Amino acid sequence: MDKLSAMEVFVTVVESGSQSAAAEKLNLSRPVVSRYLAELEHWSGSRLLHRTTRKLSLTAAGSEMLTRCRQILEMTHDMQAVLSPTESQPHGLLRITTSSSFAQVQIMQAITDYVKQYPEVSVELLLFDHTVDLVDERIDLAIRITNHLDPNLIARQLSVCSSVVCASPAYLSEYGTPLCGEDLAGHHCLTHAYHGKNEWQFEHEGKLKHFPIHSRICANEASILMQAAIAGAGIALLPTSLVAPLVRTGELAVILPDYHALELGIYGVYTSRKHMPATLRTMLDFLVEWFAQQPTWDEL
Repeated sequence: MDKLSAMEVFVTVVESGSQSAAAEKLNLSRPVVSRYLAELEHWSGSRLLHRTTRKLSLTAAGSEMLTRCRQILEMTHDMQAVLSPTESQPHGLLRITTSSSFAQVQIMQAITDYVKQYPEVSVELLLFDHTVDLVDERIDLAIRITNHLDPNLIARQLSVCSSVVCASPAYLSEYGTPLCGEDLAGHHCLTHAYHGKNEWQFEHEGKLKHFPIHSRICANEASILMQAAIAGAGIALLPTSLVAPLVRTGELAVILPDYHALELGIYGVYTSRKHMPATLRTMLDFLVEWFAQQPTWDEL
């Protein structure tokens, strides 16, 4: 038995959550994956996985084996990188997920620039407006805008996301312009389903303040709220990365400029630092540099 291959199969099965997903990721047939697992169990003299029709779970021996296999594979990977550095050049498929609005205004251009620099890499971009399980969806990298990171995942900060309160000139002409945070309660507001649906938070005069709002339209995608704001449906709290061009052209007007919405971090999130492929490593490095070189979104 090729013990290293069996260990790699075992680790991939655990991280992928199923033999079928591991087989697809490793470009093996499922019977081959099953045979590797059976041979590894025979070699170790222990049952490593509890198998049911719905899921796999580790036995006590399997948990111990997983730790040891990862250590061995990591040492092997490091040795290969030292002896054959050209093999670590990025190639193959990289699966990335983010929200559709952020993909349109930022990530798509970054990915386009990346694949020009690394032509042997192909990228599959999956757009979800909710948090997805990276293992279940076989995601290599998630771009998330949040201040609440999953402690079980690894995150690298790429940039920050600032937001402004804005509305169309037509709406402000009809309903008036709020002059303070308390005025928001008397206006139609356009809210995000997952962030600030019933109240908005701001830093004002050195204090954190909360203001209740009336949600006229609620959506789980910022670009939809932006379109509603342009159409005069109400006041929205939206990322500067999305609305800056519209503010510059006058389609949207910033209001309450002295009320500063809390910044969110923009992170590249992935499952493990161990066995990080060159595609993921170079993409993270590329995004950090790419965001650093982009024009400031807050220059409205």
